[in-house]
Amino acid sequence: MNKKLAQRFNELKDQLDTIEHTKQRVNGAMGGTIDKIDSELFTSWKVKVRNLLVTACGEKSQHFQAFTASEKKSYSGESEYSIKKRLGAIFDAAKEDFEGGYLNSLKQLVQAEVFDSELEQAEELLKSGYKLASAVIAGVVLETALRDLCSDNNIPHGKLDTMNSQLAKQGLYTKLQQKRITAIADIRNSAAHGNPELFSETDVENMIRDVEDFLLNHM
Repeated sequence: MNKKLAQRFNELKDQLDTIEHTKQRVNGAMGGTIDKIDSELFTSWKVKVRNLLVTACGEKSQHFQAFTASEKKSYSGESEYSIKKRLGAIFDAAKEDFEGGYLNSLKQLVQAEVFDSELEQAEELLKSGYKLASAVIAGVVLETALRDLCSDNNIPHGKLDTMNSQLAKQGLYTKLQQKRITAIADIRNSAAHGNPELFSETDVENMIRDVEDFLLNHM
């Protein structure tokens, strides 16, 4: 994933240079001269950069928010070239942070917000009496977290029990934590197969708590 993102940053940097080379000095509508660039290329580049920043940083990141805010004209009559220079500086900053390994933490913050939202949903479902759905959602959060942890440590993705075993084997958490994850997975599997008699609401409460603890301590 990181290699693809790095390649995309480089491709869009090249496209930014191409846009720069389209610059022409033309007469302005209000007199004087302005720098003009290829509008179609610039519009296409902006769309692609927005998509890249969402993927690499997240919609709530400073990079994405600064980029979208800076697409607007700062004053009436501001040229596209002026906007391009401003956006180019933000893009370069994002590219530098990505290459320095600083965007991962930003993305993890966004992922943490998603996890929190999903676990809150699981809690609400449980309160409303939907323990099957609650257990399934909490299980999905855990499995997604394990996949992220595997990605961060160059461990291949696989079934939950396989990833759990490999992560414990690599020393990323204890054997006790491995057993807790196995117990959570058992509840999730029972819920997914429509077997509510195999676990209680208290089991799901503890499951959600254990998933929250895991995210806090290991993600």
